[in-house]
Amino acid sequence: MNISHQKIDEINASITVDLAPEDYNPQVDKAIKDQAKKAKLPGFRPGMVPTSHIKRTYGKSILFDEVNRLVSEQINNYVTEQKLEVLGQPLPKEENDANYNWDFNDNFSFEYEIGLAPAFDVPFSAETEFVAYDITADDATLEERVKNLRRSYGKMINPEVSEEGDVLYAALKQNKEDGIEKTTSVRTDLVDNASIKKSFIGLKKDDTVTFDIKKAFKVADLARLLGVTEDEAKDLDVTEFELTVKNINRLEEAELNEDFFKKLFPDGDVTTAEQFQAKVKEEVENLFKQNSDQKLRNDIYEFGMDKVEAAFPEPFLKRWLKATNPEISQEELEEGFQDFLKNLKWTLIENRIVTANNLEVKYDEVVNLAKERIYSQIKMYNINEEPTDEQLNQFAMQLLQDREQANRLFEESKALKVFDYLKGVIKLKSKKIDYAKFEKLDK
Repeated sequence: MNISHQKIDEINASITVDLAPEDYNPQVDKAIKDQAKKAKLPGFRPGMVPTSHIKRTYGKSILFDEVNRLVSEQINNYVTEQKLEVLGQPLPKEENDANYNWDFNDNFSFEYEIGLAPAFDVPFSAETEFVAYDITADDATLEERVKNLRRSYGKMINPEVSEEGDVLYAALKQNKEDGIEKTTSVRTDLVDNASIKKSFIGLKKDDTVTFDIKKAFKVADLARLLGVTEDEAKDLDVTEFELTVKNINRLEEAELNEDFFKKLFPDGDVTTAEQFQAKVKEEVENLFKQNSDQKLRNDIYEFGMDKVEAAFPEPFLKRWLKATNPEISQEELEEGFQDFLKNLKWTLIENRIVTANNLEVKYDEVVNLAKERIYSQIKMYNINEEPTDEQLNQFAMQLLQDREQANRLFEESKALKVFDYLKGVIKLKSKKIDYAKFEKLDK
């Protein structure tokens, strides 16, 4: 057996695998014997089929499979031993047209094309400076958060007279013969026209108003309101509707009292409005740390992508993508190829950092990340639910059984590890900024 590679240029190469009968026949003979033991064929007792019969009947198929398995195995071993940074997977050379007898006596020679990762230096060092933003909560953001918390623990009431923000349970009737009639909940906060919104204020039960429904609502909201498609909503021929109030619903915000504080903070460390405001500010600014980290990650990404100049074996990569995704059209391939190269480039930068600094993603780290994501999702839909660590572990194990989800979480864990490492290498300059100004950055 002989295996070798030849560089075509810095990013393209070929690998040749030569096999003699003595290289592959031992594996083929073993595969034939294994199949003879398992075979159930008419006229033979189970496990007693002669190997000669298996070889005569299935020999070429077994030979083909074993040769391909051996070639693939040898290429993988060779790539590892030679420390070749290969992109994608080796592809058989298109001009390979050797004809073999497949009679267990052939001398095989297979040639494969490979794409090589480009050489480049990782551009991050102690001299590389980035801004780490310390985001403070402005009054408007704090007021919005307090309002949302009070609404989360508020109660639904049915006032006699409507106000802005109420939900009107009402009958809608299109002003034409055999027009649309529907009883539904109309959210006044979604009304997109000031004069129409004003006409919905001060209404009582059984009051009626006529309005232009297309002026009142955006197409998506209108479609949901009437229970039609967006195309049907756009094509309404008569847009004048009559609204008759059947009931008024209003979410009354919870009062800032001891009962409310206990629901939010059962430990009892918040008993006054001042302590509540301070706690909300702390919570909001902790969330802002995530925004700051994301901004820093984006800045690091943009810097790395800008500084690293790398050429890729594009024709090879396109052939590989087409070979592994045969259903993709040429148009789709070309359309998404530049994004693919961007992702590949950043992946290589991350991998170089991981390899050069012996960074390792541990299984426990992936599990903990899965638990964090599950916890956030649970709290998003039910602020009062507090899952136990045992429940989170169970959910995480179920999630990680999905290979696609497990790979995604592993890649995310790797990205976080690289980010943490880089924060210890680069120069970070802290800068205070309020949230309103932070939101305008890069816009």
